Amino acid sequence: MSRWARFRSKDRVGFGILENDGILEYDGDMFDAPRATGRRLGMDAFTLLSPCAPGKIVALWNNFHALGVKLGKAAPSHPLFLIKPATSVIGPLEPIRRPAGYAGKIAFEGELGIVIGKRAKDVPPGKGGDYIFGYTCVNDVTASDVLSENGDFPQWTRSKSFDTFGCLGPVIATDFKSAGAILTTRLDGVERQNYALSDMIFSPHELVSLISHDLSLLPGDVIACGTSLGVGSIKDGVTVEVSIDGIGSLGNTLAPAGR
Repeated sequence: MSRWARFRSKDRVGFGILENDGILEYDGDMFDAPRATGRRLGMDAFTLLSPCAPGKIVALWNNFHALGVKLGKAAPSHPLFLIKPATSVIGPLEPIRRPAGYAGKIAFEGELGIVIGKRAKDVPPGKGGDYIFGYTCVNDVTASDVLSENGDFPQWTRSKSFDTFGCLGPVIATDFKSAGAILTTRLDGVERQNYALSDMIFSPHELVSLISHDLSLLPGDVIACGTSLGVGSIKDGVTVEVSIDGIGSLGNTLAPAGR
């Protein structure tokens, strides 16, 4: 398994393979025959960015059996999703920021993210895995009061698309197997979510195939696989940490208003 990451050093933005003692730098295109430069940066020489720069995040709703049962929702026959824009994306340790003038609830959702490796359109059933580059952690942030602000039209996209509301990282893990993995979400170290990724209604491979019939998926795009039980709100100054064994931990703090 390789753990690909994007980074910022004092003189450039780059990408490479993250190891315990640093990062092995590559150049070219992460998703198309990247080339090793032979350079290694120590851990104190760079800051991690979001591991990819997606053109869009496709965010799932009602994709876990346990949450569907709690909500009284039947399993969908096709993935239910919304689109989060590229402008919402941040990486590890970057602050989540309140929208200007918004004092309402902000919610976290710890999720598995699928990173697309090549253009996917009308992918046949059983072939979705051929288009997956790897997997990352996602915190799908929501301005909860905006969601239900208008009783005639739930504001799914607006409530989830504010700048900094698409947290990704810390790396993209290739050859990751979701079937036996557990996702945990902690608020200031207190566990709030702990669920098996095997409880998905649509598996990652199925999601890629089915969604590719609705819209083209491009290299670097992310499918956020949806969340399960334990979603809640974040108070200002609290750090949300989404962890998946084999991928790592993604931590982001909700910045106090005005900062």
